Amino acid sequence: MDVTEQIRSIRKTYGGSYSSSPESLAVSKNLNYAKGASIRTAPEETVTVIPFTLNYKDSVGLFGAENTFIKVNVDIIDSNDQAYEEEGWISAEVDQEGVSNDSNYVAATRDYTVDTTTVLGYDPAEFIRDLSVVWDPMVSIDVDNKKTGNIYNDSWFDVRLYTKNREEHPFNEMFLKRKDFFYIGFHARNTRRIPYNVDCTIGNKYVSSTDIVGDDKMLIARTL
Repeated sequence: MDVTEQIRSIRKTYGGSYSSSPESLAVSKNLNYAKGASIRTAPEETVTVIPFTLNYKDSVGLFGAENTFIKVNVDIIDSNDQAYEEEGWISAEVDQEGVSNDSNYVAATRDYTVDTTTVLGYDPAEFIRDLSVVWDPMVSIDVDNKKTGNIYNDSWFDVRLYTKNREEHPFNEMFLKRKDFFYIGFHARNTRRIPYNVDCTIGNKYVSSTDIVGDDKMLIARTL
């Protein structure tokens, strides 16, 4: 069976090349082969344990898609024993016997039945292992453009957070419910091909919505 014509047809589809890499897609305008070129067709990631950092190293722009999107599903079920500190306080690390690992603290006996009331203005300590005990919990989403070290490329690259309604978020941090999703957009602002290095951290902060005030409250309002 002669398959020559079929081989030629496939080669034309990929811009006259046997390679299906993004560099060859723009030749025949077949950007439908590029993943995440549209926010509606973004590939998906799922995060279940916090804190967790997603790292993306790739390139966008010339000879490929000028915009790339990733959809991140947030379905938090575990904190991996992460200690979330209240602002202005530092948590102490203790072993199973209640002995502090910090030389600035003396050993203490841990008795949950004794410390139950407010004493001299200090509230009882809370040991939270189950994330579900936080009322109306919100998890932080932070995006950080680590850059590549090339100022001529980095100045033309832009990364943005997008809400589940596919609306651009105005800040590099947002707060979501424990079970929600958002998008990350990688954008080339020039005609050249631009490499990038981006971190997106889910769960730097895990708080009740009632604990967030001021400008942070506006962040929540924009993401609900």
